[in-house]
Amino acid sequence: MKKAYINWSSGKDAALALYKVQQDSEYSVEKLVTTVNTEFNRISMHGVRIELLQKQAEHLDLPLHQIKLHGEISMEEYNEVMEIETKSLLNQGFTHSIFGDIFLEDLKTYRENQLQEVGLKAVFPLWNQNTTELLEEFIESGFKAIVVCVNTDKLDKSFCGRLIDQSFLNDLSENVDPCGENGEFHTFVFDGPIFKKPIDFKIGEMVEKSYKPEELDDNCFTDDQKSWDTSFVYCDLLWE
Repeated sequence: MKKAYINWSSGKDAALALYKVQQDSEYSVEKLVTTVNTEFNRISMHGVRIELLQKQAEHLDLPLHQIKLHGEISMEEYNEVMEIETKSLLNQGFTHSIFGDIFLEDLKTYRENQLQEVGLKAVFPLWNQNTTELLEEFIESGFKAIVVCVNTDKLDKSFCGRLIDQSFLNDLSENVDPCGENGEFHTFVFDGPIFKKPIDFKIGEMVEKSYKPEELDDNCFTDDQKSWDTSFVYCDLLWE
């Protein structure tokens, strides 16, 4: 089997990608790799506390490697850090890097090119699949997730803190991708067929943040720098 690590965001797409790969005999997934924002000690973009990320790794029975990035890191600095980190993974015997991306062509090409430079191959188990069907599969397979971040330029803030279930899917408007593939929302997975047991947590405060366009320029933590998305609501989760 090919030795692989998964780029673990803590969310539903990464969880479903891991689930599908583990059902296959081609890859042996032996590590979770997650970028974290050291300014806030949380997962990049999703805003989930490191303690909950560590609980995910424990309940998945997989080693966790955190790539620590400062909150103001530029894309140039990000690429330099990632080159060092991926070379280290290559030296540990890893040959493949798994992603939960579904249909963003430019992001897929970027990942493939960056990994190819160090000798790793990118794998996309969910690529080009219907996102409604993927979310339905996620729910029907027994996964449980909560929305932890909403881009309020694309989705009403009332969706933040909601569980991912059929009613959530039914309530989404036609212009919102069911998997949030355009950055509409992010999730935290706390149970499912790949977990040894559920993760206990409680919901904390809702935090609204706005950013000026100049603050997003050349920042690696933005979803889509060209769209100038500026308003987000985060649901803070606390480990019980």
